[in-house]
Amino acid sequence: MIAMEHLQKAYRVKGKRRPVLDDVTLDIPEGAFMILCGKSGSGKTTLLSVMGLLEPYDGGIYTLDGIDTARLSAKARTDLRREKIGFVFQSYQLIPTLTAFENVEVPLGFDGVPKEERRTRVEEALTAVGLEERIHQRVTELSGGEQQRVAIARAIIRQPRVILADEPTGNLDRVTAEEIMKLLQSLHRTVVMVTHDESLLTYATMTMRLGDRR
Repeated sequence: MIAMEHLQKAYRVKGKRRPVLDDVTLDIPEGAFMILCGKSGSGKTTLLSVMGLLEPYDGGIYTLDGIDTARLSAKARTDLRREKIGFVFQSYQLIPTLTAFENVEVPLGFDGVPKEERRTRVEEALTAVGLEERIHQRVTELSGGEQQRVAIARAIIRQPRVILADEPTGNLDRVTAEEIMKLLQSLHRTVVMVTHDESLLTYATMTMRLGDRR
């Protein structure tokens, strides 16, 4: 599903090239749950951003579901990201003035999905993450774990093949973090998750450690 060969990524800092990813090679099959770990500054979040087609890379090969991403126009990359990838973030990135239902509905509104179909799909997604009783609660009235469940429902609403999660348990207590990990496992999608918490590695089917940008 996700394959990288000798991937390179650098930033320009005061006119100098600063490597962030140096010769990264990996192969993540469909349905795998991969956890990326490594110390702060090792390039984990940058690698996730490249996987999510949010940032360009400088060299090497990145294929997503068999598609060579280097050959895509900006519009084609955006379309591929919307079709294939769902994102889950540590800070949830929900709209605080909206309900759980309304937050999950937002991507479908952008896609022009008819209202009745939106309602059915949103209710199904929120039920899938165990929030069928909280659908019409404003997200500021939900616990941290419930807000992360809303964020996961929003990530899967377009039925993507891949879920990319950046420290999704970072703001949660241990019990709630374990609930979220079990939920991510239950999605039966390709999941790539960044974490600094090595106690969570037992949930993964694959692990990768970044060190010295490799």
